[in-house]
Amino acid sequence: MSKKRISVNTPQVDVPYDTHDKAAVRSFWEGAIAHRGVAELRAKRGRPAKAEQERKEQIALRIDADVLAWYRSLGAGWQTRMNAVLKAYRDATI
Repeated sequence: MSKKRISVNTPQVDVPYDTHDKAAVRSFWEGAIAHRGVAELRAKRGRPAKAEQERKEQIALRIDADVLAWYRSLGAGWQTRMNAVLKAYRDATI
């Protein structure tokens, strides 16, 4: 096998300043935003928190197999539709 040839002095064309000029390096990085750690980055991930009245609660519910199979056969969003049916029943009985 031949060894992979690596050039030691690869030109850095993507650097917008002269890396040997300290004044140019400082002036480029003056406007940079300081990194405050990984916790700050993780806090921004995911969906924003919903209001208390909009949050859903996870429960264990036993449903007949044929009813569950029918809702699942409706495709994506079957849980949302099941929730809407339960809400409609709640509103109709009040």
